[in-house]
Amino acid sequence: MIVKEKNCNKILIVFLFSHLIIWTLIPSISNHNLPLDVIEAIAWSNGWPMGWDKHPPLSSWFPGFFFQIFGSQDWSYYFLSQIFLISSFAVVWKFSRNFLKNKVYSLISIFLLEGIYFYNFTTPEFNVNVCQLPFWALTIYYCWEGIKKNNILDWFLFGLFAALGLLSKYLFIYLLIAIDIFFIYLIFTKKFNFKVLFSLFSFFLILLPHGIWLVENNYITLTYALSRTSIDQQNIFNNIIHPLIFLFKQIGILIPFFIMLLFLISKLKVKIKFKDKKLLFLLAVNILPIALIFLTSLVLGTKIRTMWMTPFYLFIGVLFIYIYQNLINLRKLKNSFIIFLFLFIFSPLAYLYISISEKQKRTDYPGKEISITVQKNWNNNFSNKIESVIGDEWHAGNLSYHLESKPKWYSYSAAFIDISMEEFLKTIGTGGFIIVNGECDYGISFKVENNSICMYGKK
Repeated sequence: MIVKEKNCNKILIVFLFSHLIIWTLIPSISNHNLPLDVIEAIAWSNGWPMGWDKHPPLSSWFPGFFFQIFGSQDWSYYFLSQIFLISSFAVVWKFSRNFLKNKVYSLISIFLLEGIYFYNFTTPEFNVNVCQLPFWALTIYYCWEGIKKNNILDWFLFGLFAALGLLSKYLFIYLLIAIDIFFIYLIFTKKFNFKVLFSLFSFFLILLPHGIWLVENNYITLTYALSRTSIDQQNIFNNIIHPLIFLFKQIGILIPFFIMLLFLISKLKVKIKFKDKKLLFLLAVNILPIALIFLTSLVLGTKIRTMWMTPFYLFIGVLFIYIYQNLINLRKLKNSFIIFLFLFIFSPLAYLYISISEKQKRTDYPGKEISITVQKNWNNNFSNKIESVIGDEWHAGNLSYHLESKPKWYSYSAAFIDISMEEFLKTIGTGGFIIVNGECDYGISFKVENNSICMYGKK
């Protein structure tokens, strides 16, 4: 099987378009309700906050923006997630043209990513990990463009996308530390150019509003991030067990990737030139972030959750194809392509089967049915619209998403603990509101699907 270089652009477009359609369609058909992180993000987008207690703000802004356009159309949020993924693939493709001999190798570097389940099976749920993907790709791309051309605009864009990545998830810092280590190498080899400092202007400019919010809210997001690592559970065995678990999981995740790669190369042994700046950059952005995560777990005994690694492998195809490009036998491409095609078909079918057969998932939650019941009860008792829903992000967030009036979501603490009922009523005007699983002093209450609903409105 020989792929002609002139056809690579068309093949890439077909692949990206197919990926977009399949992974938008499958969850739209099989899932009864949106995943937790999507509902949560839409709820948190109320007021376009500069941050929230779990994460920086960006991962809530995009679903919130789509909610303003599409409302409660579930397919649009699966579509959003795939846009983030295929745009990342497109950037990796463009980046790879600087490193690989021809477009066929660049195409292979993209196809190899289909062997990593972060880029297929887990992508329907738009979350902080998916949100990082294009910014991770663009940060690396413009970093290399800055190094190559030393153009002020490229350095400015590098800082911009680095800041947006950090506003998606703080774990993005591992990539930035890895890039800084590469910059230190350039300083020692006297190849560093101080125009890179222009990136600091855009970087800190974009981060400033979130930094102010973080100070005003007692660094609540950082506290949550640390709690997710189980760092407070000090145990000497954690320093051994957690990094080993992390290591074995990464090996397991990459097995399909390496199987596809092995079908392409004539031999494993290869000479690596560590004075090659291109190779060192690829090692820095691929291996160093993973190594730093491993060292964090080793030194602090922190638990590394598998999904956190979602953006870390975006450029691993480029790295290995760059190392082995002189040993790739394109006549073996057929065998590797068969595995790719199997994974490309198997992943969505497996997702479809699990989604249909298992009935206790978050995506089976009857959010729409509950909202219909609540809306009927409201229409039978009140004349005004539901303007606000108060409660937790999941149960109240689902009502906010599904109800006809698209009411704003408020956490229970934000509504009634920090301010009085009278003050809260002033913020929502004449609109009615619903409290989910909270106290009900004088409203109309009822239960639906184990949820306590309390309604306050005008007769």
